[in-house]
Amino acid sequence: MSDPRYQIDVSVVTRYLTEQSQPDQQRFAFAYTITVKNNGELPAKLLSRHWVITDGDGHVEEVRGAGVVGQQPLIGVGQSHTYSSGTVMTSQVGTMQGSYEMKAEDGKLFDAVIAPFRLAVPGALH
Repeated sequence: MSDPRYQIDVSVVTRYLTEQSQPDQQRFAFAYTITVKNNGELPAKLLSRHWVITDGDGHVEEVRGAGVVGQQPLIGVGQSHTYSSGTVMTSQVGTMQGSYEMKAEDGKLFDAVIAPFRLAVPGALH
């Protein structure tokens, strides 16, 4: 069971970007908006991200970096941080998942899991 002091929940909304995609060149662009909510008992700072992006052909790309979109937000108890970003894939369907490295106010480092979510061109899945 996870420690209730360190409880971060992540929700995701995705969108296909028709205007930035070029299907005839196998370029499919997606945006995602993520809300990171601190449901724990201590403020926590988002230090870094780790993404695993898998396209429909099984090609896996891992992305690591500091913060999110240039920020390392401190998220208070009961508060959330929302940001938008995007990715480009060579297939119409894929998934993303990963984690955020967090640092609680008491100095403890812990991971906030980002559950797998699907990126799909509308109509690509039946």
